[in-house]
Amino acid sequence: MFDLKQAITKAHYVTFLTGAGVSVPSGIPDYRSKNGLYANQQNPEYLLSHDNLVDHPADFYKFVKDNMYYPAAKPNIIHEKMAAISNAKGMIVTQNVDGLHTAAGAEHVVEFHGNLYQVDCQRCHQTVPYQEYLQDYHHKSDGGILRPKIVLYGEGLNEQAVSTAIDAVAKADLIIICGTSFRVAPFSMLTNYARPNAEIVAVNEEKLDLPFKFTMVQANATDVFAKL
Repeated sequence: MFDLKQAITKAHYVTFLTGAGVSVPSGIPDYRSKNGLYANQQNPEYLLSHDNLVDHPADFYKFVKDNMYYPAAKPNIIHEKMAAISNAKGMIVTQNVDGLHTAAGAEHVVEFHGNLYQVDCQRCHQTVPYQEYLQDYHHKSDGGILRPKIVLYGEGLNEQAVSTAIDAVAKADLIIICGTSFRVAPFSMLTNYARPNAEIVAVNEEKLDLPFKFTMVQANATDVFAKL
């Protein structure tokens, strides 16, 4: 039977690739499960698109404010163990926009899709506390539309985030995919940059079908990381 703890101990550099499932134990819903953010939404990708932000800023704001902000959420055991491991010898590359990896003390984190708690005014580009954004999406000083610094559908990724993520995958001799179906590109293409001899492990409650060689640990990630 595969021993994840032993694999981590032996590894020189560990890169975690994480998704929404990692934050579910902290009380933040994922996107695509039956109780997820996209459940019962006609066109969820449009709600979180650049076009919706530009054309219907009030609708965009209502969806994001009502469904995505969980300021009271705390890091869970998965975040904490990943922080300790990556601080010692690795990196976390996350699709999550909730900032919980950093809140857990992780020093080497790539937020591939940005961070909800970083908010900018689109008119003057000033950074505004997220608490102000949760009161009103208009910037008090100039009336500009505020927005969280997350990558929306129809927008390009941050080039620095992409290059740092690729570098982290290329350096790793152990890659751990956790809490994600690993189907959303370009995040799911990061493993294309793995070394030929890198070990790839997926920790997920649902069995994943991935187009490369990997070890499946089909279990609750909270239980798996609690034992590390």
